Amino acid sequence: MAAITIEELVEQIKPGQTVAGIDLGTETIGLAVSDLSLRLASPRPMIKRKKFTLDAIALIAALEKDKVGAAVIGLPVNMDGSEGPRVQATRAFVRNMAQKTDLPFVFWDERLSTVAAERALIEMDVSRKKRKERIDSAAASFILQGALDRLTGLRSQQPGSGPSGEL
Repeated sequence: MAAITIEELVEQIKPGQTVAGIDLGTETIGLAVSDLSLRLASPRPMIKRKKFTLDAIALIAALEKDKVGAAVIGLPVNMDGSEGPRVQATRAFVRNMAQKTDLPFVFWDERLSTVAAERALIEMDVSRKKRKERIDSAAASFILQGALDRLTGLRSQQPGSGPSGEL
């Protein structure tokens, strides 16, 4: 499977599965995973990029370990809303991943996620060296948390859902 929308994700995700957040960088892949209630994003160790096949193997292994049912990948849209080479590279990455896994991917506008992640790390008094090691996974957490918040809202609008959005 390739790309789906956040609205389609509501139907796609099964009980007992988590959702992953991915911040695709040129040197690293930031990773975060939700809890089983799909409400809270937590960072995971980043994956150092090598070649696509090795990156895919490492990413799929990490996603399987956390029982991930779908992945939300940050789409690095320009501030003016236009799509540049990094968006094309992200879309190509997902197309290539579709040949290696049936896991659905949701594109998520990631504008300012890295800025927000860096601010949060600075507020936590994380040293510059450690921030460099953690920034991509922190950005993945911000991307995922935004998607989880949207998912919670969508789930609460479904017929038969309770006041807390539980089905």
